Amino acid sequence: MDRKEFRDLASPEEAREAIRSLSLEGGIDHVSLAEARGRVLVARLDAELDVPGFDRASLDGYALRARDTFGADEADPADLEVVGEVHAGEEPDVAVGGGEAVEISTGAVMPTGADAMVPVERTTPAGDSVQVRTSVAPGDNVMFAGADVAAGERALGPGTRITPRDIGLLSALGADDVPVRSKPKVGIVSTGDELVRPGEAVDSDRGEIYDVNSYTIAAGVEDAGGEAVLYPHAGDEQEEMERILREAADDCDLVLSSGSTSASAVDVIYRVIEEQGELLLHGVGVKPGKPMLVGRLEDSAYVGLPGYPVSAMMVFRTFVAPAIREAAGLPETETATLEGRMARQERYDEGRLRLMPVGVVRNGDGETLVYPVDKGSGATTSLAEADGVVEVAAGTDYLEAGEPVTVSLFSPDVRPPTLLGVGEDDPTLSRLLDGLDNPRYLSVGSRPGLRRLREGVPDVAVVAGPTDRDVDAEELGGWDREWGLLVKPGNPDRIEGLADLVDEDHRFVNRTTDSGLRSSLGAAVATLAEERDVERHDIVDSIVGFDLGLRAHESPARKVIADEADAGLGLRETADRLDLGFVSLGSQPVRVLANPDRLEKPGVGELEDALADVANRS
Repeated sequence: MDRKEFRDLASPEEAREAIRSLSLEGGIDHVSLAEARGRVLVARLDAELDVPGFDRASLDGYALRARDTFGADEADPADLEVVGEVHAGEEPDVAVGGGEAVEISTGAVMPTGADAMVPVERTTPAGDSVQVRTSVAPGDNVMFAGADVAAGERALGPGTRITPRDIGLLSALGADDVPVRSKPKVGIVSTGDELVRPGEAVDSDRGEIYDVNSYTIAAGVEDAGGEAVLYPHAGDEQEEMERILREAADDCDLVLSSGSTSASAVDVIYRVIEEQGELLLHGVGVKPGKPMLVGRLEDSAYVGLPGYPVSAMMVFRTFVAPAIREAAGLPETETATLEGRMARQERYDEGRLRLMPVGVVRNGDGETLVYPVDKGSGATTSLAEADGVVEVAAGTDYLEAGEPVTVSLFSPDVRPPTLLGVGEDDPTLSRLLDGLDNPRYLSVGSRPGLRRLREGVPDVAVVAGPTDRDVDAEELGGWDREWGLLVKPGNPDRIEGLADLVDEDHRFVNRTTDSGLRSSLGAAVATLAEERDVERHDIVDSIVGFDLGLRAHESPARKVIADEADAGLGLRETADRLDLGFVSLGSQPVRVLANPDRLEKPGVGELEDALADVANRS
């Protein structure tokens, strides 16, 4: 099979025009009031009856003739004979004559002859009479028929997005069958032999991963006003892919696939569209999202999204969601924007529009700083840890630190974290963060944490073990943690220390070089090399797997549990929690360092108080 090559990339505007050219609109649905909220009316609704349909009392009190109260006041009340009573929901069986009154409840039908009512608190019962201590005018405290909505009056117009208030009006009109625009039905197909649905067992040995895109994109479709339909994921074989895509196209107004769009011999989806439909474009000058497809498949519109979650969602948000909203009759969302300054320099020279996920944080003066949050298109946390997007023009080589930028927030209710922390991954820290109000923590390791603190991005950095970098910071507090080797329960290999990894053929799993644990291990290796009078690299070369570094503090433990390693670098707390054996190699300090300019931030103070509690419990 020939490779598909990207040649002339379409511009972002050409991609938008191609998607706009697709017909996504559905028909008309007739829904009940219980299903009408948030839907869009397709036709004007006129009132077919008066609301209310009768003259009714606005308060509890007495219905009467207004002229019988003229001149009445506290000193000289009008004395009226009470000739009956009327309650809400019943037809009056009494009329009001001159000098008479009828006791009436709120919402009850005004009896014949009455043209006003007086509130009960302005009256005094007196046997078969009532003394009215105020005068009223005709119409006082009465809601006349049609005062709310009159029969034949325009109630709601076409294009109205039905709110809870509108539901109340429709209820008052007695409407139960409401004509609304059909939601665009969007079929979602994730492709790739490696995908497994969440809830099923995943085989990492075969390179299987959970299907992130189906559920993420479905949520985006629903937010945009569409109806999401999930289809079984398609493998990389063209016949199967064609079958599932055809099934989705038969049922839906729009088919969204993710994956199998790049220029690869196994990525065949564009061939299916070319052969079974119409391919309008393949490849857009945008990052992430270059391999986007737009076309038609039978009578359905089709858009192919990239396979990596960040790329897929950025392309969906930028190009597809607006088209779904338009088809659903919903107005374009008011894009919430925020002005800020780049916290650090960011280089970019790829010649394409860049949709850069960013986070925001307030500095000590309350100014908004913007920092990139991008672990690559394959990392779902690039979106989870971001607040919005900065569009970087194709001709931009870099953004300078301090340069003004506009952030398009993911939603209007996004608020900056009260505390932004970076650095070491640690279970004690996780518990501390649980007690804070809206913190954000980026687990990047001790060394990158210090670097970012030096750049002035975060409020605090958490560092562990020996570090060779100085930074202008204020220490808020810290704790000690016991570190060493995670081994199998009962330690069947009888590993007693670092020397056993050197002298015996044990499989070892390390942490990344950014980790504070790796720094402490490096110091222990240097000490052992000095004791044996050998070079450090001799020790390192003797440990099987020393160069295999995993990022998170539990990852080596998982390798030991899976029998993929005999020992891993980790913490005693991890061993205790996962029922593993543990060989102690020492105690390591963990320090929380604050940006000196952020000490007055409430979130920093909140963390400092939490650290003091930890110190007091120690």
